[in-house]
Amino acid sequence: MSPRTLSESILREAPLLSAHEPTGEAVERIVASGLPALPVVDAGERLCGIFGEREFIAALFPGYLGELHYAHFVTRAIDDQLDRRAECRAAPVERYMNTEHVDVGLDFSDVELAETFLHHRVLIVPITEDGRVRGVIARPDFFTALVERFSERSMR
Repeated sequence: MSPRTLSESILREAPLLSAHEPTGEAVERIVASGLPALPVVDAGERLCGIFGEREFIAALFPGYLGELHYAHFVTRAIDDQLDRRAECRAAPVERYMNTEHVDVGLDFSDVELAETFLHHRVLIVPITEDGRVRGVIARPDFFTALVERFSERSMR
């Protein structure tokens, strides 16, 4: 029998980043976690944002890069850009984190998760209770579970 929701079986525990944690340390923790992003919490351990792949890339490159439709004229040497933006290593995560309201409560539905992934284009959705993170659902895990359920139902 299938779980009540797709997501019951893919809910993961996740390390939490501190809003004041240096970006360099945060990206190392993200890579070690195997997740594409991690929840960021304030001093009271309440969710205040998400920091991951997209936010790190945005920290490294000038803001206008995201607005370009074509970047061929921009220098190709990535090391030059990394050297220019080296100061972001020590900058706190809160400077770059996504602060959109993207968490869901313990009573979440799969449809609510799908809407959050689609509307906010996030890589993880924190599951919270009273503002505290109880776990996360990663978009790749949700996609895999969705495909499996879709395939199961097609076989009927």
